[in-house]
Amino acid sequence: MGFLEGKTVIVTGGGRAVLEDGTCGSIGYGIVTAFAKEGANIVITGRNLKKLEDAKEEIERLYNVEVLPVQADVNAGADNEAVVNSVVEKAIEKFGHIDALVNNAQASASGVSLAEHTTEQFDLAMYSGLYAAFYYMKACYPYLKETKGSVINFASGAGLFGNKGQCSYAAAKEGIRGLTRVAATEWAADGINVNVVCPLAWTAQLEKFEKAYPEAFKANVHTPPMGHFGDNEKEIGRVVVQLTSPDFKYMTGETITLEGGLGMRP
Repeated sequence: MGFLEGKTVIVTGGGRAVLEDGTCGSIGYGIVTAFAKEGANIVITGRNLKKLEDAKEEIERLYNVEVLPVQADVNAGADNEAVVNSVVEKAIEKFGHIDALVNNAQASASGVSLAEHTTEQFDLAMYSGLYAAFYYMKACYPYLKETKGSVINFASGAGLFGNKGQCSYAAAKEGIRGLTRVAATEWAADGINVNVVCPLAWTAQLEKFEKAYPEAFKANVHTPPMGHFGDNEKEIGRVVVQLTSPDFKYMTGETITLEGGLGMRP
């Protein structure tokens, strides 16, 4: 076990997705695996209950930690504050405290041009990403204040660089970056550090993007200078874990690109 033994982490979008070749294709699951290896108990959320239960079964079997799967979907038609509050209440009932929050979940209509985007598609990105991060941060704040915990939010190069066909996704992700910076300022006195990660890893979602919108995929997705896409656990998840460690408590409000060299910017 590692430095997070006995700690509790909430990871949104933490289900286990599988690529066509049978390997894991989920950044969320990579993050969950990395936390489990450090001894943390984990609350995972998502829309697909089977993916959550698959993650629970494998993680508990392999790493001797407890995983609480909670089906939850932040969307335009839900009472989202109540949905998120229920997740947090279940986490506290099960584990008694929250030490870190990872806002990883995000859905979008990537590949659809701005001119062709519908309100429903825009809402999909905003609610699943920006609104979800907002509600989870609000609901977790009192408990993170008690533990002097950490928040890691997920943004994207789509927002940093204005990727073609990703207007709603980019807008949601840049909104999350703004929200993160405000929280970093307001919560610093409480001992809570809040940072952003922009990852590039090969996922089931990226695989679907390539098939559905090949032209937009070709325009946006390139092999990084490192020569490969990031490993969901080793090159994304482990960095997220380190951002919750005592060694990184002085870092807050920052955007970290994990894109193998594609994320370089002035």
